Amino acid sequence: MSLDLFGTTLAEFNLLPCDGIVNDFGLALAPPDSDALYERLLHGLPWRPDVAVVNGIVTETARRALWYADAPFRYRHSGIDRVAEPWPGDMLDDARRLAEELAQTRFDSCVLNLYRDGTEGMAWHSDSEAAHGPHTTIASLSLGATRKFAFLHKRTRERRDMMLRHGQLIVMRGETQRHWLHAVAKTAAVSTPRISLTFRRFAG
Repeated sequence: MSLDLFGTTLAEFNLLPCDGIVNDFGLALAPPDSDALYERLLHGLPWRPDVAVVNGIVTETARRALWYADAPFRYRHSGIDRVAEPWPGDMLDDARRLAEELAQTRFDSCVLNLYRDGTEGMAWHSDSEAAHGPHTTIASLSLGATRKFAFLHKRTRERRDMMLRHGQLIVMRGETQRHWLHAVAKTAAVSTPRISLTFRRFAG
């Protein structure tokens, strides 16, 4: 995979009006590379439902999820103890290098989500687990269907929406997770899958 980089410095424009930083690097992968990576991940990974405890009952989500990392890191989220799996060979190596170059941060883990169509989404949440630290940096690469990605300020309820396209990469950093929620909106207009790769630093 060849990396079609826009540059190695952070995008200057902050998508958030306050209390956090979100930089949009646009289509960070060339279309042929986005297509190839999407097909490899969609058909080559052991996708399975995520699980959460809802009203005391362990429930499977509609979307599929995986967590890969440098070590078998552990943390508890949504009432479930989670353990990272070893990286799936070299399938994510180029995408990880791209995310690290653009974010100027080293990442040791990646959470992957598969939304099989527009009926599957992600409710409002923030990635503020103590394991990632209070000022965590997250690089998110989108593949497949274009989906609406929304931000909601926890106090003011101010909202910012954006459409994430095939090969687009954004970086969330600073106070973003402390002050903002984000979500993947459901829509009946999308009938094809989307994969998100969110690269994070778990170890201190």
